[in-house]
Amino acid sequence: MASVIVVGAGVGGLAAAVRLKAAGHAVTVFEQAPVAGGKLGRHERDGFRFDTGPSLFTLPQVAAELFAATGGPSPLDLVPLDPLVRHHFPDGTVLDSGAGFTERVASAFGAEAAADWDRLWRRAERVWEASWRHVLTSPVDSPLRMAGLAWRLRDLAAIAPGRTLAGLARTHLRDPRLRTLLARYATYTGADPRRAPAALLAIPYAELAFGGWYLRGGLRTLADALLERCAGLGVRVHTGTPVERILTTGAAASGVRLAGGATVAADVVVANADALHVYRDLLPAPARARRLEARSLGGFVLLLGLRGRTPGLAHHTVWFPRDYDAEFDAIFGRPAAPVDDPAVFVTCADDPAVRPEGHEGWFVLVNAAPQGAVDWAAHREAYADRILGVLAARGVDVRDRLLFREVLTPADLEAATRSPGGAIYGTASHGLLRPPNVGPVRGLYLVGGSVHPGGGLPLVMLSAKIVAGLIGPA
Repeated sequence: MASVIVVGAGVGGLAAAVRLKAAGHAVTVFEQAPVAGGKLGRHERDGFRFDTGPSLFTLPQVAAELFAATGGPSPLDLVPLDPLVRHHFPDGTVLDSGAGFTERVASAFGAEAAADWDRLWRRAERVWEASWRHVLTSPVDSPLRMAGLAWRLRDLAAIAPGRTLAGLARTHLRDPRLRTLLARYATYTGADPRRAPAALLAIPYAELAFGGWYLRGGLRTLADALLERCAGLGVRVHTGTPVERILTTGAAASGVRLAGGATVAADVVVANADALHVYRDLLPAPARARRLEARSLGGFVLLLGLRGRTPGLAHHTVWFPRDYDAEFDAIFGRPAAPVDDPAVFVTCADDPAVRPEGHEGWFVLVNAAPQGAVDWAAHREAYADRILGVLAARGVDVRDRLLFREVLTPADLEAATRSPGGAIYGTASHGLLRPPNVGPVRGLYLVGGSVHPGGGLPLVMLSAKIVAGLIGPA
């Protein structure tokens, strides 16, 4: 039996903790925030309850396997979503994503656009199958290891190393609206679609082929369930307890130093923290840190309490701008700037558990440059006004129904989770590989959305499974 310290109680840290405890290890979790959950946050006010992190639950079999492997069935209450997202385009057309998407494209955009999408979809299936088989479920620590995998030529042709997601869209999709829709999936990894690898085609495939769900009571209930599983197994979780340093003895991790100076010994340390924070602050490794300084995009968020209900609103609705490229020019440009005319993404859960009767709670998300690239304290309220104005210009003016608004910027996420710059996904995913799960010293491992296999709830849980497999049973 090894003594294991997990640094951080996000979904990746909690999932690793329950797997390692179920495998017979002694596990202690230290979380710097006053509550567990990491970026899977919750905010409550005046009878409203908002998820402040992910809003769509995909690949539920990953969570089901996690709970089954650690003591019992999944307690999550899944609500299927259809549509997954309602897309509003500047020309007034609307396209709902979900099952039978090619037929939906035909109905909205015509047979030619549907034929283009169908051809791309066949390629997407190959990318997904190759990614799942070779990448998402296995440790991949270097380009050399990636090159040594048993790829089939058709897999490599589909993944198209060296090509971008936007380039793939230009080649396969003649309708500019479909190109815009596909480009948005790059933002699921915090990337610029013009630089993001074509392999990200696996993301829309997973979402559209396998479906998406809401968790009744909010997606934060996943963190609650993992925390309950920790308690049932005997994992010790200490919140409000920051870790200042990962300690080493020789070439091996040997424990952590907590804020205040206390040290706790361990045989293994699992870091559920942004990889840049790990290698810049917790276990300084300047060469590794320098490779991680290109931050992914962040999010500028409004939490709105609204009177009444909005006709035609789906659980997820996005309104696209006329010039989507300008959004990525602003975010990833030098200098970066707030996006003047951004895509606006709204989550509104029709769940009595998260809103008063006759009201709506809106989570409004706009892609944004990380803190530091933009000083969000200087833009906070004026930009919130700007976003409400953009919504009004696109036909959704909610300002006269507003009970309250709260603003969360990348600076707030940085302060809450110690994610440098408040970058949601760590390093921008402009290459095929994320930082590896194995650290530079023996007995150090990394989990979470900033490392392999990537961001999003199912991939974060898969990172925990990969690390638990690397550590092995007691």
